[in-house]
Amino acid sequence: MADTLERTSPLQPWAAQFARLPNSVAIVEEPFVTMVDLRVDPSGPGGPAAAELLGVELPIAASTYAKNSDTTVIWLGPDEWLVTGTALAGHELEARLREAVAPHGGVAVDVSGQRTTLRLGGPHSRDVLAKGCALDLHPRAFGEGTAAQTMLGQAGVILLAVNGTGADYRILVRSSFARYLADWLLDAAEEYATGER
Repeated sequence: MADTLERTSPLQPWAAQFARLPNSVAIVEEPFVTMVDLRVDPSGPGGPAAAELLGVELPIAASTYAKNSDTTVIWLGPDEWLVTGTALAGHELEARLREAVAPHGGVAVDVSGQRTTLRLGGPHSRDVLAKGCALDLHPRAFGEGTAAQTMLGQAGVILLAVNGTGADYRILVRSSFARYLADWLLDAAEEYATGER
């Protein structure tokens, strides 16, 4: 019988600290999702083949993402996307995407264990991010459908605006930086937690 590793959250010990925050700045670690790095020429036949499989067009504008009910496709470069979802396990989505794009020179790699996802919400979430992110996060500049690879504190992250209010963000961070980022976010949120319970 082969040994298998059970995936555990790098932020499990932080869950109680996140839960003590008020709604004005809420942090939760989202459940694990499948993540596959996709590389393919979007103007060739591989792009449409991947889009048909995923049920969502590959975004071709820089710093954007596209989604349907289960799948989010984040633009990382002119021929690279991070595909996230919950319907298929990483190895299965990787295999299906590879089958769709490999005949057209594309590749797909399961990177599900590489990152974890934090959700930051509430009226002060943009204030918290502004303490360590150089991007203009006003909803006019960073609204729904916008995604960016950026620095938050000293951690490289992928930041997504979940809606156009400036009060709901998804942060994808490498597992090795997750604990640092959790501590950074808690520290940045502390002033907004004072007196709010």
